[in-house]
Parts: sequence; C-alpha cells; structure tokens
Amino acid sequence: MTDAVIRSRDEVDDFLKFLSDERNDSPNTVQAYRRDLQAFISFCDGYFGRSDAWDWSTIDRLATRSFMGDMHRRGLGKRSVARAVSAIRSFYRFLGSRYGLSADPTKSLRVPKLDKRLPAVLDRAQVDLMFEFAQAEAADGGFNAIRDLAILEVFYSTGMRLSELAGLNTGDVDVVSEQVKIRGKGKKERIVPLGSHASAAVRRYYDARDSLIAKRQPPRREQKAVFLSRRGNRLSPRGIQAIVKKILQLLDASVGLKVHTLRHSFATHLLDAGADLRSVQELLGHSSLSTTQVYTHTSVERLKKVYNKSHPRA
Repeated sequence: MTDAVIRSRDEVDDFLKFLSDERNDSPNTVQAYRRDLQAFISFCDGYFGRSDAWDWSTIDRLATRSFMGDMHRRGLGKRSVARAVSAIRSFYRFLGSRYGLSADPTKSLRVPKLDKRLPAVLDRAQVDLMFEFAQAEAADGGFNAIRDLAILEVFYSTGMRLSELAGLNTGDVDVVSEQVKIRGKGKKERIVPLGSHASAAVRRYYDARDSLIAKRQPPRREQKAVFLSRRGNRLSPRGIQAIVKKILQLLDASVGLKVHTLRHSFATHLLDAGADLRSVQELLGHSSLSTTQVYTHTSVERLKKVYNKSHPRA
C-alpha cells in the first residue's frame, strides 16, 4: 500500500466484507463497526480541516485520542468508546495484513477501563411468578397468549439470544427429541436441550399456529418461522422484545429487567445447581470461556446474599 491515497470507501467496505465473510462476525457486530468507522471518518474530516487533507497512513495517536475525547464530550459511555477503539484497531490490523500499511495509531492507545457490571438475574420465585402470569393468560386459549408462553419457555429453557430466537425455523425445533438447533454469532450452529415444559408449550403453540396459518390464504412465505404474528409473519426481534418486556415489568418494573435477563438467569441458575462452566459455555454459544465466567461472579454474589441473610454469625 502506498502513501498516495489510502482513504476511500473501498478499504472500509473490504474490511466489513472481511468481518462478515471471513471472520464470520454477526450482522450486529458488522453494523456497529460500520457506524464507528463512519463516525471516525467524519471526525477526521473536521479534525484535519477537509476530507482530502488526510489518509489512513497520516492519522496518528493524537488524532485517535482526540476522537476518543470527542466521544466523551458527546456523552458516549465507556463501553461505546471502547468498542469504537476496538473497531479502529481491528481496521488497522486489516489494513496492515491486506494492504501492507505499517502505521497503526492505536498500538499504544489506552481504552477506558470498563466498570464491572453483574447481569440482572431473576430468582427462582420470580421465575415461577413469571410463568404463573403467562400460564394464566394462556389458559383462555388466545393465540397471542399461547405464543407468548411458548416464547418465555423457550427463552428460559435454552438461554438463547433474542436474535437467535427470532430466527428460529420449524426445522430447528424438535419437540420429539426435545432439542433445538440454534444459529448463533459468527454463523456457528449449536444444539441445545429443550426442557419438557418448553416442549409442551411449543406443542400447544404449534396447534394454535397451524390453525392461524390454515385460516390465511394464500399461504404466507414466512410459514417456516416458528414464532409468528397474528398476521402470519415472522415476529421481529423488536416484537419479541416487547412481548417479554411486558411480562417482566409485571415482576418488578422499577428494576428495568430486559429480555437478556432470561439468558442471564438461565446461565446463573445452571451454575447455582452445580453445572460446570464449560457446559454452560457451550449452551450459551460463547466462543471464549472468559465471557461465561461473569456468571460465576453472579452466582457467588447470590450465594453471599443467601449466606448473609441466613447465617447467624454472618
């Protein structure tokens, strides 16, 4: 790579294509990196005075630090800043390997130290109460309520991500052998068990789903999707998020429980019951064991609370 014009959309597009096709990053990751790099380009245009006054080889550590400072001034959190720096760092590694660029302004750059945050987790009583709410609604036999109960059961039974649940097709869910094939991050597939309660909820939902489809003519293209709206279309991640959030707010609206809370609870409750970390890692679809280890901290914190509450000399 020469020092002439080393800045065009081509390098960024090549990098994003590399993330998607070769590194198999998730669409969400690719989109986040795209936004971060576009923000960096816009900042550099202003920092250097005009768009043709800089290229990838002329950016130095001071310019990158100034970009970080600009993000802080705009009120972005530490995690957003750290992700943007990670995007730029990965991009420069790509420029070095693909285009031979030796300059890397991120080499000695320090990213903000992130605060350790333990994920919110439901306790067993809250889980029971959540399913009591959902089962009471589904008892009337309405399509939405039966579907929503199945969504909750599958979420908590498998610990899958929101995007993974939204992308489920009927061929992925085997209620006979009680297992689910999940397409996770990086286009990786994993097979996880489906609990008996979840299997029963899905069977009941399938009956309601079949009746819904039979009433709609002509047949919808999205019939392969597991979870459908009343119109027969695949439920979007945002639609599923609204369904779960509505039920979680019944438990405790003040805490701000989120859809991911079910995934956190799945992992923590398994570890509480003695499951080994490697097995939980495989069930969650984590590529790194360190990502799963946050749940050991959550589990220990829960044990401490029980100890302090129950032990006479705590």
